[in-house]
Amino acid sequence: MTSFMLTGTTASKISSQLTQLRHQMGTPAVGMVLTLVVVSDEGNQYDAVRAATEAAREHPSRILIVIPRDPKEPNRLDAEIRVGETTPGEVILLRLYGELTEHAESVVGPLLLTDTPVVAWWPGSCPAIPAKDPIGLLAQRRIVDARSAADSVEAITSRSKGYVPGDTDLAWTRLTTWRSLLAAVFDQPVGKVKKGVVEAVPGHASALLLAAWLSERLGVPVKVVDSEGPGLTAVRLTTANGDISITRGDGRLATLSRPGRPDRQVALSRRPTA
Repeated sequence: MTSFMLTGTTASKISSQLTQLRHQMGTPAVGMVLTLVVVSDEGNQYDAVRAATEAAREHPSRILIVIPRDPKEPNRLDAEIRVGETTPGEVILLRLYGELTEHAESVVGPLLLTDTPVVAWWPGSCPAIPAKDPIGLLAQRRIVDARSAADSVEAITSRSKGYVPGDTDLAWTRLTTWRSLLAAVFDQPVGKVKKGVVEAVPGHASALLLAAWLSERLGVPVKVVDSEGPGLTAVRLTTANGDISITRGDGRLATLSRPGRPDRQVALSRRPTA
């Protein structure tokens, strides 16, 4: 990994330096499928960079990490450019000072890859309506994470009021493997579902979403009850033929139980951020 620091710089100088580094390495910026703009504070930026870089192994990206610093300092833009020799993608950390903290879009705009989608991600605190945020206006996809909020259930509920197509919450995407397994259960006749229960640690936004999804798809009441975790631990459906359950006590392996069939172990690991 080649790293280059620029202090008191501009977006145009960053772009020129990035091009120069790429040519020196013999790897011009081709094959990039998107620009990922991550808006983070210093406390969250390390984990965000690690997750974004890992994701870039499958989806080569230009990753722009926007880190607003002290708005009371003189206007300044510091940048750290990281270009990988073996890992597809580019990482640019942008630290903004002074009035630039309120105008990050003016720094990010010139650095966006042309003719590719723009994805904005707030790994920590996020705007009330991401689509109306200056960074969000640049993006076709806007990603937030209710789990980072003090009250994740309140966060996911309040965001529904300002939802527009293109908004995504990781609280929903963490359910993909659960929903796939539940859908597969209904590949065979199981009888009429009468009610359901989702078990999870208290205040788990994903549990609320999973219960809502099941209730909407099955047309029956599905409630959320507390468990000791970790995360989501069980889904139980009461049918005319008996109970169907998926239980996961260790966050890795689940047990699928169905009437008249032996229990089956199923891999169901908690999904990492990447």
